Amino acid sequence: MSVFKRGKVWWYEFWFAGRRIQESTKATSKTVAKLAEQKRRRELEEGFNSIEDRRDERIRTIKEIAKDYLEGYRLRNRSATFAEYAIGHLTRLLGATMIVDADEAMVLGYQEQRLREKAAPKTINEEVGFLLRLLGERGELIRAHLRKQRALKLKGSKPVAKAYSPEEKQKLVEASREARSSTIYPALMLALNAGMRSAEIRHLRWHHVDLKKQFLTVGRSKTEAGEGRTIPLNAALLEALQKHAEWYTLRFGKIEPDWYLFPFGRANHLDPTRPITTIKTAWANAKERAGVTGRLHDSRHTLITELAESGAGDQTIMDIAGPRVAANAEAL
Repeated sequence: MSVFKRGKVWWYEFWFAGRRIQESTKATSKTVAKLAEQKRRRELEEGFNSIEDRRDERIRTIKEIAKDYLEGYRLRNRSATFAEYAIGHLTRLLGATMIVDADEAMVLGYQEQRLREKAAPKTINEEVGFLLRLLGERGELIRAHLRKQRALKLKGSKPVAKAYSPEEKQKLVEASREARSSTIYPALMLALNAGMRSAEIRHLRWHHVDLKKQFLTVGRSKTEAGEGRTIPLNAALLEALQKHAEWYTLRFGKIEPDWYLFPFGRANHLDPTRPITTIKTAWANAKERAGVTGRLHDSRHTLITELAESGAGDQTIMDIAGPRVAANAEAL
């Protein structure tokens, strides 16, 4: 046993399975500190021996397994942007924690810490999901215990869909047209006139757009059924995309079919071979100038509402906005 004092508080230090364990007992009594060390040793030994033939895995840290998890995730998924973001927070706050120490209290503590950092409940829930998956079998046990306690997911306020009024819509269009961002005006017009989701807009390539025949084909979508749907370009959207094509040609010298309409990067460091990761900042600036509140996704809802009010049938709405909106069309 090895206990030592730092200030008024006793610490313990020992080696376990080749790893140095040095932790505060938070106690001012040496006797209590020795008992705390014994308890900690017993916890590690019990956890270390709970699963046969996987002892080395049990003493790995979350930072170590997160690295391996991300490598596999990138191979299996088309985009790892959010996974990298979520796991970045996990390793920042829990990176030094060994798998053997992972438990429900750790997850609850993580939730509280992220709430104090003003993270949204939905974001925290997705981060915890990644945490439990990368913990493997231990994560499944923790998930079951938290679900039984009804503490697995934080409750968040679900955004209420709205349709912009004609006046709000006009203000948003004018503000986005005058914005410094080359992205927000054509992106908003795609949402307002084609009912496209943010991810669909961000992953749109030039071979998906036919300005001569005046239609576009949705590429990557939230659902398989949403991919490949063909949307006609009305006059307003056609004009916006034509102007965007002119800017694009001036900026890059040409347009390649596989290049993205909205390139990755900023200012003079744009890469048309990669899609923009987010439109949130440009959207926030545009709606602030317009004096309008709401989400970019509400532009899609606005189109669906306009189509329903104009008497368009479910099939027409599905053809433009995708199959998942049909059930809600009558309620709009």
